[in-house]
Amino acid sequence: MNSRPIWIHHIGQLATLKPLRTGPKIGMDMSDLGLIKDGSLWIEKGKIEAVGKTAQLKRVYAGRLREAEVIDAGGRLMTPGLIDPHTHLVYGGTREEEFEMRLQGASYMEIMNAGGGIHATAKKTAAASFTTLLNEAKNRLNQFLQHGVTTIEGKSGYGMSLETELKQLRVMRELNENHPIDIVPTFMGAHAIPKSYTGREEEFVEEIIESMIPAVQEEGLAEFIDVFCEKDVFSIEHSKQILEAGKAAGLIPKIHADEIVSTGGAELSAQIGAISAEHLLKTSIDGIKAMADAGVIACLLPATALFLGEEPANARKMIDMGVPIAVSTDCNPGSSPTVSMPLVMNLACLMMKMTPAEALTAATYNAACAINREAQLGSIEIGKQADLVLWKIGSYQELQYLFGVNHTHSVWKKGELVVNGFS
Repeated sequence: MNSRPIWIHHIGQLATLKPLRTGPKIGMDMSDLGLIKDGSLWIEKGKIEAVGKTAQLKRVYAGRLREAEVIDAGGRLMTPGLIDPHTHLVYGGTREEEFEMRLQGASYMEIMNAGGGIHATAKKTAAASFTTLLNEAKNRLNQFLQHGVTTIEGKSGYGMSLETELKQLRVMRELNENHPIDIVPTFMGAHAIPKSYTGREEEFVEEIIESMIPAVQEEGLAEFIDVFCEKDVFSIEHSKQILEAGKAAGLIPKIHADEIVSTGGAELSAQIGAISAEHLLKTSIDGIKAMADAGVIACLLPATALFLGEEPANARKMIDMGVPIAVSTDCNPGSSPTVSMPLVMNLACLMMKMTPAEALTAATYNAACAINREAQLGSIEIGKQADLVLWKIGSYQELQYLFGVNHTHSVWKKGELVVNGFS
């Protein structure tokens, strides 16, 4: 950790994302970025000690400037480090052949039911060594970092067996200990029904509950539990059983809901007390209302909708009805092979009609809320971790307007400069 204090000054536009109240931002609050013109930060021991205008902090710290590392931001935009709250980080192999199959008319579920999709990746992940998975995931993390991402959530789920699920989660644990990006782990043994359990789905649900969850709990490998609640995958009843068992073991529930068809997954997320529901392309108005009433965060994945050729989730209706929104890459080998959160913010505006301010909120503060990290991350406030991105542009509007381009200049993680655009 940097022992010297850091003074960053002449930030053209400092987007603090400071919330007005506890909990995720909803409605009009999603547009409040807490902007400071000609902003400045003082950082000590990896934490933010002061936030304000350059002239103000220069007066306050006049007697300490000689001891500090002084960084001129050159009038650029600074935001909190981006947070990706839904990824499938650790997996083996690729599935580029399925991309061409979809372009020729095959659906996501048709490919999966034919042995492709999640099943294909599970087979490759089981065959890959721990070291291979570690190195491949590390390369992806490096790319995330170059795109301004400082924290991600990572799901297992390409195991569908105890051994491979644990292998994925152990890879994430090692990466979290040795890579600048913080990784928040989610156990998702309920990602698909193995072909060997066709017609015996109850037995696989029992295996998840009786064997996998206790093993994950014993090693402390996950903070959250997730289920792919979908037609021909895990039913509402089975999803509820698995999530309740996870809760009893101390895991916080998340849920893949209403991606392909509306099955009532959003309503279940509210009933079960999930921190977030993910995808939500086909969620009903009743499901949206249930989420709003329960305070469930909608984690929306516009890059996945684009890649699959589907209509995106109805973000505008969700925001209007009071649902807090986060956005994510859904980084995975089959339906969203991207590591670019800046692109996801662009797509949130272009495909889901979110405003540039809402998109930035969804990729920072609300994303932190979706992984239970808002006390430490997601906004630039006194006492929070100094996870920061300096962009090559001057305003948050430019960040969303100039789409498909990586504008990252420099990245700090816990006060350490981990991507250096000044050299």
